[in-house]
Amino acid sequence: MANLQILLRQHVGAPCAPVVKAGDRVEKGTLIATPTGLGANIFSSVRRENKLPGIVYGNDQAATPIVLDHNPIFYALRKEAFHSSVLTLNLDGVDQLVVLRSFQLHPYKQQVLHIDFQRVDPNKPMNMRVPLHFAGAENSPAVKISKGLISHLVSFLEVHCLPKDLPEFIDVDLSNMTAQTILRASDLNLPAGVTVVEKPGEDTPIATVITDFKEEEADAAADAAAAAAASAAAAPAEGAAAPAAAAEGEKKAE
Repeated sequence: MANLQILLRQHVGAPCAPVVKAGDRVEKGTLIATPTGLGANIFSSVRRENKLPGIVYGNDQAATPIVLDHNPIFYALRKEAFHSSVLTLNLDGVDQLVVLRSFQLHPYKQQVLHIDFQRVDPNKPMNMRVPLHFAGAENSPAVKISKGLISHLVSFLEVHCLPKDLPEFIDVDLSNMTAQTILRASDLNLPAGVTVVEKPGEDTPIATVITDFKEEEADAAADAAAAAAASAAAAPAEGAAAPAAAAEGEKKAE
């Protein structure tokens, strides 16, 4: 579980009092935000002050529009763990667990337009997308003996677990792969309490070996695999759609 705390204080009518300097990472300090309303004019005004509108919702509690310091969140979104960790949020002295659910980026500016956090119940299992970290391909028989190329078929898996058991990533050991191997989800060494979310009878393929190719094809396959990995890594940056009210405000604001 990430050691990240976001402190929200209800201090209506007063400006945000950030304790994190512009450019600092979220992990280095505490963010102070204020509740706000919804609407295009409010969002535009907030952004002009280098703030970030957001919302906290879920777990049978009322959705709370908030304003955050923009820069720490902007840099935190570049960190893989920020997208796949359970975060601690303190609202008026009461700790609650949240996860990042969606955010929206400006199409060409280095700016986050909106961010959503969802509350989670520490006693109820949750689903979360977790990245895969591949290692050991260069030592595998598939590469050393068969001169093959190991292709990564997915870059993340959706897992089901309690918040306390959520891993920031899952290690994938490729060192035992041979030319005849297809590595599947069932072959992974998952942490205790963590299961992969799949359809009944499904066993997601994770990696396979390509051996029948020419050198030029190998280079093209390697480039394609690298491009696919880069695209998957950038996928969280697109975010999901914000809640309906916030999304409508975004359209009017932009």
